[in-house]
Amino acid sequence: MGAVVGTLTMQTKQRRPSRDRTDDELEMTTVCYRPEGLSQLEAQTNFSKQELQILYRGFKNECPSGVVNEETFKHIYAQFFPHGDASMYAHYLFNAFDTTNNGSIKFKDFVMGLSILLRGTLREKLEWTFHLYDINKDGYINREEMTEIVRAIYDMMGKFTYPAIKGDVPQQHVDAFFRKMDKNKDGVVTLEEFIIACQEDETMMSSMQLFENVM
Repeated sequence: MGAVVGTLTMQTKQRRPSRDRTDDELEMTTVCYRPEGLSQLEAQTNFSKQELQILYRGFKNECPSGVVNEETFKHIYAQFFPHGDASMYAHYLFNAFDTTNNGSIKFKDFVMGLSILLRGTLREKLEWTFHLYDINKDGYINREEMTEIVRAIYDMMGKFTYPAIKGDVPQQHVDAFFRKMDKNKDGVVTLEEFIIACQEDETMMSSMQLFENVM
């Protein structure tokens, strides 16, 4: 996810270093979607008002309308993985940020998710990750959902690495995860099973940290 943040902030720092809070508040009234005020967002996230200003400027530079659609999101994300195919993982990540399921990410959606990923508690981060894996949003992770996410990550990061990753490695990863997470062997993983398994297993936490780094 840091890749997306970098894109949304780097050009702002170079081009518009002299903006202040009043400018940002006024600018928020000129876009198609008007986000929450900075003070309200500061209360709802773990970011300071100054950090929110920087994030908003970068967001506005990349998305003048005030919202990000999926194609724009994929384009931004793909820039940081030029040797792999990031499109499918970006699709799942976009859906995790699009909490209202309306096909777009507003600034509030972006910073609320980012706040959890960068500065949330361990449980908050694991809950967010669980919802990323829960593709159909039914409150459970099944083996097929986990396989889709893991394969998307390997396509993005490992498909063109040297030495090449063998084709059965993602499935082996999923099988190992499921054996540890699905405590009652009912074929699905609940939120509590997911959190407990991750917290109890250092190897799994290391793997989850790898996935978290590409969010």
